[in-house]
Amino acid sequence: MVEHIGQRIAARRRARRMTQADLAREAHVSLAMIKGCERGVRSPGPSTLEAIASALGLDASRLDPAYVGTGRRVHAALPAVSAAIAGYELASTPGDRPLAQLRKDVDAAVGQRLAAQYGLLVTRAPKLLGAALAHLHATAGAHREEAARLVVAAARTADAVAYKFGAHDLSARLIDVMRWAAAHSEDPDLRACVAYVRAETFLAAHAYRVGHLALEQALDAGPTPNTDLSTATLGALHMRTAVVAARADDADAAYHHLNEARRLARGLPEDIYLGTSFGPSSVRVHEVAVSVSLGRDHIGRALDIARVWSPGQEIPEERRSGFWIEVARAHLWSGNPDSAFKCLKAARKLAPQHVREHPWAREDIRTILRLKRAPDESLTSYSEWIGGI
Repeated sequence: MVEHIGQRIAARRRARRMTQADLAREAHVSLAMIKGCERGVRSPGPSTLEAIASALGLDASRLDPAYVGTGRRVHAALPAVSAAIAGYELASTPGDRPLAQLRKDVDAAVGQRLAAQYGLLVTRAPKLLGAALAHLHATAGAHREEAARLVVAAARTADAVAYKFGAHDLSARLIDVMRWAAAHSEDPDLRACVAYVRAETFLAAHAYRVGHLALEQALDAGPTPNTDLSTATLGALHMRTAVVAARADDADAAYHHLNEARRLARGLPEDIYLGTSFGPSSVRVHEVAVSVSLGRDHIGRALDIARVWSPGQEIPEERRSGFWIEVARAHLWSGNPDSAFKCLKAARKLAPQHVREHPWAREDIRTILRLKRAPDESLTSYSEWIGGI
């Protein structure tokens, strides 16, 4: 079986025209691990298998048919995440992870979050959270700003998993950790970043109007856009506010905030700022999200954008995948299930773990199945994979 897994990895890698070094970098694993797996002399563990599969744009079960799936392991690991933050406000035993290593590990975790490698993240999150919290408690003076930023970044990576897998109470507690850490900093960019993430709480509860109000207050207290970082942080907050306003059925507010985000993105390079992608392409992705959230007469705007543009590698995999999920819903509402399914397949290639846990993707596949009286083999296979049947 190990040899077969290695052969499948090599075949998929070559089909995507990736070198072994490319795959190692995208999967956030060592080159030695990739080489060993492909030769059949090393057996990838569950987390490594998921990371490799995600980098190849497929589910881990495509590499190992006996694989039991990400969901079971994620839910089994979430209690350890909860335990890691149980006493976050209390000083704990000083961490033994050097600051330079902690920075490196947090940066790697952010990359894994943006690539939707949830199975890999959740196994590493508890120790990473513990190390970041210990560092903040032990730090004073000028270095406290960085310590708070590391805690926010570590908690956000864990929150990505909790939120995507439906552990919304744990997600809310992790956001409380972020808010507590940000309060130890006088950095308005960091506080705006936390306000951006906090919007998940309102989205999960469908509390769109109060969420819109909270985001408006965060914008009022937001940073002055006098650097690339502060401009991007404020712009990202406008993007998130646009989507929440659209969910609250406030089209005027949604388009106002979208236009503000577009203005701030003008001339700014697309990049990752405090763990959030922002730039012209990200704004366009959110324009599609706003159109789909508003529905009805606004759907055509999403389809018009998708006809002439799609996000490239300047956008992280999770956000690109989300773009195609949104466009799929627009096609479905426009009576075109074939195009919707094509978009969902594109989303899966980019971030399979993200798609598999996305409620819209699962719901839309079920709708497509009802509309297709004689579903083909690929649709049936996709439906089985995502849990639609």
